[in-house]
Amino acid sequence: MKIRPAKVRDVKAMQAAIKHFADKREMLPRSLNDLYENLFEFFVAEDADGKFAGCAAIHVSWEDLAEVKGLAVTPEYQGKGVGKKLVDACETKAVGAGIKKIFALTFKPGFFEKIGYKKIDRDSLPHKVWGECVKCPMFPDCGEVAVLKPIDVSSHSKNGITVPIS
Repeated sequence: MKIRPAKVRDVKAMQAAIKHFADKREMLPRSLNDLYENLFEFFVAEDADGKFAGCAAIHVSWEDLAEVKGLAVTPEYQGKGVGKKLVDACETKAVGAGIKKIFALTFKPGFFEKIGYKKIDRDSLPHKVWGECVKCPMFPDCGEVAVLKPIDVSSHSKNGITVPIS
């Protein structure tokens, strides 16, 4: 499985994967416009044949805080470590930018807990985080759970993922 920065050609597959889970109310939807505008925040997983397997983004929220967003792994690749690899790529990029904590707002906190995140009170996050939430039709009661992970710089310098920062 290869993890790489997303490209314009990936956007429709990214949206389809996200829509699959958003339709089941397992994640929030993202428009094509949002995906194109935030393309440089996304990573894509593809198999040996170049087939799309999933995506995830890392978004800087504050001087020491970033968010994993848009994590979607296609059903045929679930349970094979693809989601963890995508989150690892996001974390590695965040470390390279000097970020010390990463959070996610998720309907699937169990996945994040398995990879070292801890549930936190949503209200403990900075108010800036809620700028996007207030635009959501499900606000304020979407049901997402906040999870947070302090980043260990040494573990990400050894995980074998090379992530360009720019």
